[in-house]
This record gives sequence, structure tokens and C-alpha cells, in this order.
Amino acid sequence: MGHPAEHHAAEKTRSHGLFALTLGSVGVVYGDIGTSPLYAFREALKPVANDGVTHMEIIGLISLMIWTLTIIVTLKYVIFLLRADNDGEGGTLSLLALLTKSANGQRAMLMLLGLIGAALFLGDAMITPALSVMSAVEGLKLVTPRLDSAVLPISVVILIALFAIQSKGTALVSRFFGPITALWFIVMGAIGLVHIVDDLSILRAFNPWYAAEFMLREGFAGVVVLGAVFLTVTGAEALYADLGHFGRKPIQLAWFLLVFPALTLNYLGQGAMVLKHPEAMSNPFYLMFPEWALIPVILLATAATIIASQAVITGAFSLVRQAIHLGYLPRMQILFTSETNTGQIFLPGVNTLLLIGVIALVLGFESSEALATAYGISVTGAMVVTTLMAFEFVRLRWHWPQTVAIATLAPLLALELVFLGANLLKIHDGGWVPVMMAAFFTIVMWTWKRGTAILFEKTRRIDVPLATFVPMVEKKSDHAPVSVPGIAIFLTSDPETAPAALLHNIKHNHVLHEKNVILTIRTVNKPRVGIDERYHVEKISERFTLIELRFGFMQSHNVSQALAYLRKTGFKFDIMSTSFYLGRRKLVPDAASGMPMWQDTLFIGMANAATDPSDYFHLPANRVVELGSHVII
Repeated sequence: MGHPAEHHAAEKTRSHGLFALTLGSVGVVYGDIGTSPLYAFREALKPVANDGVTHMEIIGLISLMIWTLTIIVTLKYVIFLLRADNDGEGGTLSLLALLTKSANGQRAMLMLLGLIGAALFLGDAMITPALSVMSAVEGLKLVTPRLDSAVLPISVVILIALFAIQSKGTALVSRFFGPITALWFIVMGAIGLVHIVDDLSILRAFNPWYAAEFMLREGFAGVVVLGAVFLTVTGAEALYADLGHFGRKPIQLAWFLLVFPALTLNYLGQGAMVLKHPEAMSNPFYLMFPEWALIPVILLATAATIIASQAVITGAFSLVRQAIHLGYLPRMQILFTSETNTGQIFLPGVNTLLLIGVIALVLGFESSEALATAYGISVTGAMVVTTLMAFEFVRLRWHWPQTVAIATLAPLLALELVFLGANLLKIHDGGWVPVMMAAFFTIVMWTWKRGTAILFEKTRRIDVPLATFVPMVEKKSDHAPVSVPGIAIFLTSDPETAPAALLHNIKHNHVLHEKNVILTIRTVNKPRVGIDERYHVEKISERFTLIELRFGFMQSHNVSQALAYLRKTGFKFDIMSTSFYLGRRKLVPDAASGMPMWQDTLFIGMANAATDPSDYFHLPANRVVELGSHVII
């Protein structure tokens, strides 16, 4: 029996073609890491440039960059983590969903780690578009210094346009993602190759000794440099998060055949050019190109950064949908922008939040140079979280002995902690921004998870067991409710108790339908659930039926569609004679409920802002009845 990711990748490869998937992954998976050469080497030079940069320092810096790419991206993500999947899906929350199936005492710690990783990714989704687009547009200053003042407004206009088109879907644009980004990598690799001959001694950077020597010689300044060096691997998390879209083999092929060689050649070329022309340190990437090529390269770079930003925004939409389905965020409006690809979604609320955050970052930091200091913390933090979760994964799922897991992952974790420490040195210089973002998103998700658990326990205390309720309500007596024709479907999260809407309907309307369905909707800890596993039907009595619908956390919870399919299997119901009953709770805060008052207030605010369940579950609007109740939490 093969590995799930292999089956997933093989299936995708057969249906779409290996070349098409590999080219597609270049645009979506590697868009972010492909924009790093615009600013990474430039920022790494600054901490050691005060007293002049020596020949060996340049070689040591480039060596650090190449070996960071090799160890972090090639070994950790491309070779190792792409195998740690949840039925072919990757990403922090996918890994969390998988681990919580088999974790016992570590469940709370894993949940917190997963939420921190997801929160850091959301922070990254704000910083990446701002940094990438600004760094590309700043190339205009080299065409003519008079355009300096235009960089900020042009960046803002591009970003507003980028977020404005999200509602149209990415299908049309994504067809060009792969070819444009592939051209970008080819151009980067080619110009790097041209400049390597400026000083062939740069090839010594392939020897890791020069990286180690640089760190030993520079001391504290070397640690500061590490923070900038880590900019070379921004976007590595996208490798893992987009596993389900392309499969392992296309992502690996794209890395080894195009992305890794192009990045390596470009960094070597930047290093060789600075060795020959030290004055090029101000902007080594753009100064590699002849003057006549500047405008075309700036346009290509801008296109590449927009694609990189698009990939991160799409990733944020997918992550938030996973969080909603796994119970870490309230229901939000999810719009599908493709009739054939359910992965192409648009979340208006998330899109607005990201746009506000991105524009605030652009206007607040005003340059890519200033924003680069804030970037590394979110990236390194997310990587440390992934490594810690991978440690649990190899023990729980691959059954590695603890000693083997420690021996394999401890060196990697130690390296990432050094990088994280180096980036934390910039906390006062803008680094507080991603920390604040991650703390906010983590608190929001933790509050929702905790609040829903408390709410469930509170309501369960006053609920009537379904096994007791059904015989009681069906008993013939003078006080029995009036029987009315049709089918009533009552949505509930707890199939063992009588839904509040059912109790209120009998109490206030004194009626009971001929047929009553107690419907529970479950999101399971795997990406997708097949039709054959979607339904569980249990007949309680002549008038009562228990139905459970199961969805994967990557799937749309379309209840109307699921019930229509269930009808084909023998369950008789006519949508025009069916009413859906929903319970609506008015939540009242209580300081003694188990959460502090501020957390109660936050939870109630999120609950009130949640999308209407009839929209979220795709229920027919004219067939829905809502009955309310007060709950003190």
C-alpha cells in the first residue's frame, strides 16, 4: 500500500499532465521565494557595510544564502516535509488536524502550536504583498530619480487593484502565473550567469566553510546578518501549503530543474558583481541589468511580485476556510469563483482585512528596506512551529523512535532557532508588527475554540436527551402537539439531545411535523470525504430520523446538494414541503463562565459577525425558520 501523497500526486499527474502541473507550481508555489533576490542580498550587506565589505565577507554571505536555501528549503521542505501530508494535503492546519487524531496528552500544546503557525502565516499574507510589490516598483528610482516620489502611490494602486480582482476568481490570471514566473526565473538565472564571470572566486561560496567562517569572524554582526539572510527562504511554507494543489512530484521537479538553479545563479551573480563593482551594493539586483533592460525587467519583476502576492492571498483564503471547518473561526461568507475547481474561493471579509493590513504596512513603513526588518520574524516563527509539529508527526504517524526523531530534527530546529533569534533582534525596528499580528490572530482562534466548547457544555446541561424526548412527544394524549404535514429538518451540533429549535416549535406553535429529521453536520479531520462516506442515516421511530452529513475540511458544506443526493439513495423528501429549523442564540456575557469578560465580549462579537447558517450551509432561503433563545456564557 503506497503513501497517500503519492496516490494523490499520481492521480493529479495522470489527469493534468506532469509538465502542466510543474509549470503551474512554479507560479503558485514558488512565486514568493522567487522575489527574494530583489532585496535579500541588499539587506544582508547592510549590517557589515559600515566599515567597508571585504572580499571574503561577500563570499561568506553568498555561501550563507546558498546553504540556507539548501538546508531549509531543499532538505526540510522539498525532500522531507512534502511527505508529511494529510491525505495529500499540506499546511499547518492540515498537519494539526492529522496530529490531533492520535495525540493524547499533547493535544492542547499541538493545538496552540498549530494556531500560532496559522496566525504567523496570516501575518505573512499581509507583509508579502506589501514588501514584494514595493521592492519591484522601487526599481523605477534607477530609471530616473524623479520617480522616487511615485513609488508609494504606484504600489498602493497596484495592491488595491490586486485585491479588487480577487472576487473575479484566479482561474483566468493563474493560466499566466506559471509561464510568467518561469520567465522570471530564467531571466534571473541568465543575468546571474552573465555576472559570475565578473569574479569567478565567488564560486568558492559553494563551500560551506566560508559560511561558517563568516559567522565565526563577524560575531554579533553575523547574527544580525542572519536575519536578512533568512529573507532568501521567504515563501518556503507555500511549498507545504500547496501540496494538495499540485502533488509532490511536480513541486519537487520545479525546484530542482528551475527554481533552485536560478536562485543560486542569481545570488552568485549579485555577489560577483559587488566584488567587481562595490558601488553596486545600493541595489545589486537591478544594477546587474544594462540600462536599456531596466524598464522591461521592472515590469517583469512587478508581474512576478503580483503573482507572489496572489499566491499568498489565495493561501490565506484556503487557510481561513480550513480554520472555519475545523472550528477555530466563526462561519464566514465563502464564495466559489470556479464551477469546476472547489479550491478557487473568495472570502470577502478576509480580503478586506488583508487589504487594510497591506495598505497600512505600505503607508506605515514607506519602503521595502524598512519593511524587510519586519518580515523575517513571521517566516522563521512559522518554520519553527512546522518543525516542532513535524517532530510529533514522525513519532505518531511514521512511528520513528524518539531518539531518531531528535537526531534528525534537533539540528534543523537549532538552526531555525538561531535564525529566529537573529530576527528577534529587529523587534524594536518593525519586528513587533508580525508578532502583534500573530498574537492577535492566535487569541482570536483560541477564543473561538474555547468559547464554542464552553457554549456546548452550557447548553448541554439544559438539553433533553433525544432518546427520552421522542417517546414522550409521540405519546398520544390530550396535550400532544398537533400533527402537520411535511418534513421538518432541525440542524443541531449534538445529535444526542433534542434540538432547541424543535423544543421551541412545540412549546410556542404546539405542532409536530409528520416527518422530523435531526440533522448533524460534521467536519472530519481529513481534507475530503467521498460520497460513499458522506451519509449516516438512522431511523429512530416512524416520525423521527437521525442524519449525519460528513464533510472534509477542504470541502464546501452544501447541505441542499447533499440532501438531494441522499434522496437518490432512497431517503424521501421534497424540498417544497420541507422546512429547515435553526436555533439562534442570544449570547449574554458572564465573568464567571470560564473566560475573562474581554474574551467573552470578543467571542460574542465574533458570533454576531458570523455568516448566517442558512447561507453557509446553502439552505433554500424561503424554507428556513429561525427560533431564538438566550444563553449566558
